[in-house]
Amino acid sequence: MVFKRVRNYIFLRDVIILALTAFGGPQAHIAMFMERLVKKRAYLSEENLIELYALCQILPGPTSTQTITAIGYKIGGSSLAFLTLLVWALPAVTLMTAAGMLISIMQENNISIAFTKFIQPMAVGFVSYATYKISSKVVNTNLGVVIMVICGVLSYFAGSPYLFPVILILAGTVTAFKYKRLEKEEKTEFSVNWSGFILWASVFLFAAFLGNFTPARHVLLFENFYRNGSLIFGGGQVLIPLLYGEFVDFKHFLSSEEFLTGYSFVQSIPGPTFSFSSYIGALSMRDYGSPGEILGGISAALGIFLPGTFLIFFVIRIWSSLKKYRVIKASLEGITAASSGMVAAAAVLLFQPLDANAFNIIIIIGTFSILTFTKVPAPIIILVGLIAGFIF
Repeated sequence: MVFKRVRNYIFLRDVIILALTAFGGPQAHIAMFMERLVKKRAYLSEENLIELYALCQILPGPTSTQTITAIGYKIGGSSLAFLTLLVWALPAVTLMTAAGMLISIMQENNISIAFTKFIQPMAVGFVSYATYKISSKVVNTNLGVVIMVICGVLSYFAGSPYLFPVILILAGTVTAFKYKRLEKEEKTEFSVNWSGFILWASVFLFAAFLGNFTPARHVLLFENFYRNGSLIFGGGQVLIPLLYGEFVDFKHFLSSEEFLTGYSFVQSIPGPTFSFSSYIGALSMRDYGSPGEILGGISAALGIFLPGTFLIFFVIRIWSSLKKYRVIKASLEGITAASSGMVAAAAVLLFQPLDANAFNIIIIIGTFSILTFTKVPAPIIILVGLIAGFIF
C-alpha cells in the first residue's frame, strides 16, 4: 500500500512536470508522454501508450487530456485519474483565465506577444519528431505503411473533424480481417459498466435543460462548452473555428482581435489547447467583475474537459477485455497506423500557417534534429525558444 501511494505521488509529480513543459498540442504531447511516462518511468509500454492515444482519438474530447487521464486510471483507478486531470489542466487553465482577465490591460498598453514567434515552428518540429517516433515503433508491416500514408492524406484533406473517427474505424476494419493469423487468447467474461456513459449523458441532458430556463451566463457557458466537448473530434485545433463562430460571430462576447490574441497566447503556453476555453469563459463574464471572470473561466474549463473524461472512463473499463478478441486485436494494427498518419498530417497542417521561409524551416529541422540525435530535454528546448523570442 505504501509503495502504491509513493508510485501515485511520483506519477502526479511527472504529470505536473508535463503540464508545465508540454508545448505543441496533442501530437507533440504524445512524444513527451512517451519520453517521460514510458521510457523514463515505464508506467506502460510504448504499444500501450499508442493504443490508448488511438482509442482517445476515436472519442470526442481533448485527446492528450484523455490519454494522460486514462494512464492515471490504469495506474491508480478513478481517484488518481481525476487527480491527474486536475494536475494536468490546472496550470494552463489558470494561465488562460488570467490572460482573459488581463487582455484589456494588454491592449491598452500595447503589449506585444511577438515573443512566441519561435514556439510555433518549434511545435512543428515536435510534431515531426512524434511522427517519426510513433511510426517507427508501431508501423512494421507493408500494409501498415500503406494505411499510414492513405490515412495521412485523407486526414490532410478532410473537410470535417467528424471524418477522423471514421478514418480510424475503417483502418481498423481493414486489418481486422487478419485476425486468423493471431493466436487465440483465453477470453475473460466481462460485463459493461455503464456508469461513465450514464454520467456523461445525464450531465449533458441536465445542462441542456438548465440552459433553457436560466439567464445565468456561467451556466450557459458550461452548457455551451460541455456540448462542444461532447461533439468535437480532432483536438484543440478543431475547437478553434467552432468557438470563433459561436463566441465572436454569433454571441459577440469577444472581438476578433481578442480571440486571435488569446489563440496566439495559448500556443505559447504548455498543457492542453482546450484550456483556451477558460480564456473565452473569463472574457465572456467581464461584465461581472473579477469574481465573474474567474467563475467564467472555471465553468468553461469544467464544461470542455468533463465529457471526454466521463467517456474515457466508460470505454477504458471494457477495453482490456475487448482487445483479447482476435478481431479487436488485429484491428489495432490499422488503428495505430492510421493514428501515425494523422500525426504526420498534423505536422503539415501546423506548418501551413507559418511563412515558408528559411528561418522557420531551420527552426523546425533544428528542433527535430536536437530531439532525435541529442538528449537535451524538451523543456530546455522550449525555454531557449522563449528566451530567444524575448531577445529578438
